[in-house]
Amino acid sequence: MRIGVAGITGRLGRLCAEEVRARSLTLSGGTSRTENAAENIFSEPGRLAACSDVIIDVSHHALIPDHARDLIRHQCAWVIGTTGMDAAEEAVIADAAKHIPVLRAANFSPGLNLLLDIARQLSAALPADDYDVDVTDIHHRQKIDAPSGTAKAVGAAIASGRGVKLEDVARYDPSGPRQTGQIGFAELRAGQIVGEHSVIFTSGDEQITISHRAFDRRVFARGAVNAALWLHNQSAGLFNMTDIYK
Repeated sequence: MRIGVAGITGRLGRLCAEEVRARSLTLSGGTSRTENAAENIFSEPGRLAACSDVIIDVSHHALIPDHARDLIRHQCAWVIGTTGMDAAEEAVIADAAKHIPVLRAANFSPGLNLLLDIARQLSAALPADDYDVDVTDIHHRQKIDAPSGTAKAVGAAIASGRGVKLEDVARYDPSGPRQTGQIGFAELRAGQIVGEHSVIFTSGDEQITISHRAFDRRVFARGAVNAALWLHNQSAGLFNMTDIYK
């Protein structure tokens, strides 16, 4: 099995490449803005797709349309760890899944993905009229987006449990009175924190908190490679990390 890494020179991309090699799998190469023929690093995604069975994509969301076109053409499975997609890029991913197996994950950690299921179940069981719910999102100081893609995925799981759309109930600005049913977000960016996320349900009588803390970014690389191994055996379709654990 040949695994390529789109965005291989980035922080997570390098760790994914190391994890592929550590498991004695075949690293087919990667993509980057600067080519390196000696290490099979290309600037064109089609060249990587041509020599890969699965590509782990941890590059930039603006490259989604180009990647989709080339991976479909070469019938290469696609593990997407990129976040921040707009509606047009989301539509490209949905269409690609009609032709090749695609797995999307805002976070590749096994524990965090199980937290999503727990958050969904609690949200379905605890009435929004009685329980406020908040997502805390803590990352290193270099993190650009806030809330993070992971925090938004947690929020989407909560909204799913309540049968609503996240964009209709998200509360990003804490000022002013809180409306019933809103999902609150709070961010902190400091030091070199890898990633910490909590879901807090609060009523007038009690509080329930579930949390996940990543100690090492390698947990994301291991999860990404696990996703690639699983996806290689699937038919065309759109999957997520929780499908791996069913």
